[in-house]
Amino acid sequence: MIVTVTPNPALDVTYQVTELRAGEVHRVRNVLVRAGGKGINVARVLQQLGVRCAAVGLGGGPDGHRLVAELRAAGLDVDFREELPDVRRTLVVHADAGVTSFWEPGREPVDPARTAQALLDAVRARLRTARALTVSGSLPPRLDPELPARIARLCAERQVPAVLDLDGDPLRAAVAAGGAVLMPNIDELETLTGERPRTPAEAAALAAQLLRGDTCRSPAGVVVTLGKQGAVAVTAAGAAAARPVEHVSGNTTGAGDAACAAVARALAVAGSLHAVNPRALVADAVAVSAAAVLRPVAGEIDVEAARRWRDEITVEDL
Repeated sequence: MIVTVTPNPALDVTYQVTELRAGEVHRVRNVLVRAGGKGINVARVLQQLGVRCAAVGLGGGPDGHRLVAELRAAGLDVDFREELPDVRRTLVVHADAGVTSFWEPGREPVDPARTAQALLDAVRARLRTARALTVSGSLPPRLDPELPARIARLCAERQVPAVLDLDGDPLRAAVAAGGAVLMPNIDELETLTGERPRTPAEAAALAAQLLRGDTCRSPAGVVVTLGKQGAVAVTAAGAAAARPVEHVSGNTTGAGDAACAAVARALAVAGSLHAVNPRALVADAVAVSAAAVLRPVAGEIDVEAARRWRDEITVEDL
């Protein structure tokens, strides 16, 4: 089983319009409201890939109850601790020319320390049967940015591979947690290193810098998602890059979450990062990520496209 952790879930509202024009009234072609948050998107993709998973996180309030009910109706194993006044909403406007997103920050818990402990307790309860774990997305206001790193340390104690897809202070704290796989995008890699990569080779070199710290206080691996340029994976076994086999246009909102699901699946199958081939890892991440772009909402993939592209992707050693 793979455990996906979503500290700051949301109800995702998607509007489809022909064209987005500032200052004008728009007639929406289609509206979709569904449970969201990066970790929930990871869980949905894993479910489509046929992988057993449990969705863990923080919730509460009317929208939080709606979110949990929807996930349970979809057949997911759910444990969202009711510590928040409510969950946030996100708005994605999907126009023919591209996607525009608006993210609420999340609702502040009444007792941040108690809320963090509740999430740690929920994670601890699942680690006995977990084969891998992911922590994705932002934290609600006033929660300790060290919380994802604390979760990663719990995983290391139980020898459960952890994948961390974070940003800002939680991402910086996670670098020093040790033992986890980090999944930054280009912007997040720049946040960590102070340099912005222009090519996959540059991204791999910057990711390798993160691995050269104290072996007890550095990530076990880094997978950098590069949008249209694909992704690179850097581990102690080496570095590899993969690009999509063809140009894919559509909704890129959940592409990184799909890549995270692919990485977690590879770790769960292998049992540890040391047993995973970086070439196979990055090829699968790029194929599943590209297949997510074909779908209109985050958390969905074109499964057949992912399978087809996985066998066609060219991987380059770096």
